[in-house]
Formats: sequence, C-alpha cells, structure tokens
Amino acid sequence: MKIKRDDVRNIAIIAHVDHGKTTLVDELLKQSGVFRSNQAVQERVMDSNDIERERGITILSKNTAINYDGIKINIIDTPGHADFGGEVERVLKMVNGVVLVVDAYEGAMPQTKFVLRKALELDLPVIVCINKIDRPEARPTEVIDEILELFMDLDASDEQLDCPFVFASAKSGVSCLDLNETPVDMKPLFETIINYIPAPEGDPEADTQVLISTIDFNEYVGRIGVGKVDNGNIKVNQDVVLVNAHDENKNSKVKITKLYEFEGLKKVEVNEASVGAIVAIAGIAEIHIGDTICSPTNPVAIPFQKISEPTIAMHFLVNDSPLAGQEGKFVTSRHLRDRLFRELNTDVSLRVEETDTTESYKVSGRGELHLSVLIENMRREGYEFAVSKAEVLYHTDEHGKKLEPMERAFIDVPEEFSGSVIEKLSTRKGELQNMSTASGGYTRLEFLIPARGLIGYRGEFMTDTKGNGIINTSFEGYGPYKGDIQYRKQGSLIAFESGETITYGLFNAQERGTLFIGAGEKVYSGMIVGANAKAEDLEVNVCKRKQLTNTRSSGADDSLRLTTPRTLSLEQALEYIDTDELLEVTPNNLRIRKKILDPTLRMRARRNNSK
Repeated sequence: MKIKRDDVRNIAIIAHVDHGKTTLVDELLKQSGVFRSNQAVQERVMDSNDIERERGITILSKNTAINYDGIKINIIDTPGHADFGGEVERVLKMVNGVVLVVDAYEGAMPQTKFVLRKALELDLPVIVCINKIDRPEARPTEVIDEILELFMDLDASDEQLDCPFVFASAKSGVSCLDLNETPVDMKPLFETIINYIPAPEGDPEADTQVLISTIDFNEYVGRIGVGKVDNGNIKVNQDVVLVNAHDENKNSKVKITKLYEFEGLKKVEVNEASVGAIVAIAGIAEIHIGDTICSPTNPVAIPFQKISEPTIAMHFLVNDSPLAGQEGKFVTSRHLRDRLFRELNTDVSLRVEETDTTESYKVSGRGELHLSVLIENMRREGYEFAVSKAEVLYHTDEHGKKLEPMERAFIDVPEEFSGSVIEKLSTRKGELQNMSTASGGYTRLEFLIPARGLIGYRGEFMTDTKGNGIINTSFEGYGPYKGDIQYRKQGSLIAFESGETITYGLFNAQERGTLFIGAGEKVYSGMIVGANAKAEDLEVNVCKRKQLTNTRSSGADDSLRLTTPRTLSLEQALEYIDTDELLEVTPNNLRIRKKILDPTLRMRARRNNSK
C-alpha cells in the first residue's frame, strides 16, 4: 500500500545561468540553522569545484538537505548552462517538484525554457521564485507575464499554470508572496515549498527499488550512486540486484556495504532508509546512472530518460612537440587514457572513444564549455597533452542526407552593434528568425544556426560588441547540412626555428600581425607565435639576433619597443585554432602549433589537399 512521507520534501532548484540558484541555496542553508550563527561561510558554498568558484557557474549538480519545522527538505542545486543539461535531465527523476529561479530584470531566458520544459515533461509541480527584486532596474510584474507565456508555449497543464510565485532577494536573504509586503526572511519560500510540493509516495512493504540518478566518485570508496528510494526499504548488508531499463542484459548481484543520507553539506552514515529518502550508496564498482537497485526476488527496472547525445567532439592526443614532457606530471598515452575513462565515472554526457592509434582519443561532449572544463581540470591535475579543433558530430537521415546539430541563439546587443552581429552570423550560415527591442536600448536577435557556426565565435562576438553583448544558446535538434563555413579570415605567424624568442626577432614579426608571445619564451619550428594580418600563413624568425658590427653595439636593441602580446585564455585558444592546428596544453603553458611541424611536409600536405 502506498503511503506519503509527510516528513520529507524533495526539490530541485532550476534556472538559467547566473540567475542566483546557488546563492539562494546558501541562504536556505543559513536560515535553516545548518551553520552556527558565528560560523564564517564562504559565498556560493555549493560550488565546491575550483573552476565553478572562479567562473561563477555551477557545473555539477549537488545534493544537500535542510530541516525546517521537523520536515527534511532534500535540495538539488543544478547547473544552468546548456552544456551541462545532462546533469539537469537526470536529477529531476529524484524530486517531486522544482523551484524555478528567474532574474527580476532579465526575465525568462533560453535556458529557463530548456530546464522548465524538462520539468513539465516529467509532470513536476513548479514554484516560480522571482529573484533579485532589489535590483534597481527590476521589473517583476512584467516578468510574471513572460513566465506565464512561457508556460503556455510549453503546453503546461492548468494545474501547472496555477503555480505560486515567490519574490526574493537571495543576496539579502529575504522573500515575500506579495510585492507590496516588506520581505524579512526566507520563511515565505520555506512555507511555499512545504505546502505546494507534494510529499514523496511509495510502498514501504514492497520490494526495494532505488533509481540511481547521479554518480559521485571518491578516492577512498570509489563510485557512489545517489538516488531516491521509490519503494521498500534499503539496508546495509542487504543483497540486491542491479538492473537497467535500457540494458536488458544487466543483472548483477551486489551487496550494500555503506549507506548515507544528506544532512546539510555532509553525508551521514545510516543503517537503513525508507521510501522517499535520497540516499548515497558506496561500494558497488559497476553502478551506473540509470541503474535500478532491486530486491533479488523481484528485479524490476524503473524507466529512465536517456541522456541527450553529445554534439561536438575533439581529439585528445599525447603531446609530441619538441617541448613535450618538460612541464607535466602525467604525459604518457596510458596516463591520458586512464584519466579520460575515469571522467566517464561521473560525467554522463561525455563519450570517449579509442582511435586506430593509442596516441589519440576522440572525446565528445555537449559543447565547447563542457570540453574546456575537462581540459582545464586535467591541466590543473598535472596532465600534459594536445587537443584538436572542436568539430560537430553529423548524423544521416533515412535517405542518406547529411544532418548537423542546430542551435537557437538568443543575442542581446546594444543597437549600434546589431548590424555587425547579423553580418557575422550570416556568413556562419545563421538565419535571423526574430528581431525585437529589449529593455535598456538593447536589441534582441534570435538566430537558427548550425552548432559549428558558433565554434570560435564567442571571442569575436565580445570584441564586436565591446564586451556589452550577451549570447545564449539552446540545442534545437538536427537539420540539413548548410554548406561549408570559413572559420578564420586570418592566417598564422609560424616560428621558423627552435630556440628562445629575442626582442629583435619579435620586433620584425609584430609588423606582420598580432603576437601571442613575448621575449625570452621557448619556441619551436612549427609553433604558432601570432595571428597574421593577412589570410595566409607566414613563417617568421622570432629567435633572430641582430648582427653585430664594429659600428653598432648589441645594446641598441634596448630602444626597440614591443607591443604587449595578446595572451590567449584556454577558451580563446580553442576558438582560434584551425583544423590543421593543435593546442598543446601543459600545467604552465598553452601553445598553439601546426599538426605537421616540418615546413616541407606541411607544404606537401597542403598541396595534396588542394588537389
């Protein structure tokens, strides 16, 4: 017989990137007494990963739990970026409702639509939290209308349309149900969660069923499966079976060795958990997302939504440049392979394939940001390797026609820059679908564009809009191939010989274009030291010294003035490289190079390609 666990609520916090989800969770944790009153707490405590803290984005979904009025509220903080959409899709299976956070100024954004669609498809009740109501330009009443329109666009049911609205300022730690009230604390939001989100249901007498929705990884206990107890109880030392709705052959007997529930930011060991509890299970090496843990007597898998397929790929290669192995701790093919396959333990949207050589692996993900975060993590861990330009993954339809992933891009730019943005995206096969006036003198442009048309565009976009533009994209599905795109109008400046850069050589080279390196840096033949002002590649000698004569001294070099080199970030370097180039990644340096370092072989390969 099914019962309701009235002492538990399971919710996910969903939103567009940067609308304040993680800050909101911070406040809920503080006001529920998870921290001592005198405890120093860092901001965005849920963003535990270094890159998350630096970039101010959430990459991995996180679990926490708070107690309010004797009711345990399990909260999952999810990412807002489209590249990490795989994280959002799966955690929604653990919850009974969602809190949709929307910025009171920006309103409904593309990613708001993406995460809301996922919640409505699973028939989850939604609480709308309009955040940042204390922003000077906030327009909460207009945002309410935008959100209701979005609900209607997504075919929400009448019950879903009749959702409660809570107004909040997560930064100030206050909320209210009416804009005319003076908000004091987060109590109105807590009460709305308890009154509106249904308690989890299940049959405690039935056989055990736990669907694994997230995988964590710990050096000491290995893989940790996180999921909700749908039916029955789960106990330590219980014999269970692993089955999977998408894999009929999976049926392995395992034992529960460690069981945890969440309390605040910690995992607490428990001996048993009942219906509705969100638990973490350690000690099962072969546990995967989408598996169901069942009683051996009645192994029935719970259906699970397949994770969206990757749309772009790049090759990760063993570094074979003349400077290879000088800076990294892990440099071999085996190191690279082990690290990439270990990433599959926790990242469900990633694919790693072996190629016909042990020196290279094809890694596919949901977008450039998704793969760049992996590259940055590996680099910080001491890995040294090279990566190729990102390329999209094509499909073919039943008639054998080539299909490519399409993105819907929403762009907000000051009016004077809209012309150049339209022109650039048109050359990248983008189709302008809509153009409207947004608030604050901004124009909103909506494009349908091939995913490869956006590769390498973001840096250019920030330059074209003088840093004032905002670009958001969401995956639209596959469409017919749109034809070839020219990515880069500039050629590269290529180092002619190996050595150390000299001011004299750099001074002559900088007249040809923009340099990426300064004096006193190690270079090798075939390494790219700058961008040529013209379309073709050009070899330059940046190690060239001035010939000494009896009338000139070497000190005359001191008067040569070098312009400051353009230092590329990881994203900019990934955007810059062309199809015949690689990015060499080490813990200390990013170097761009030609795939073929030898100039004669490179010329021969170019001649063969042009035939």
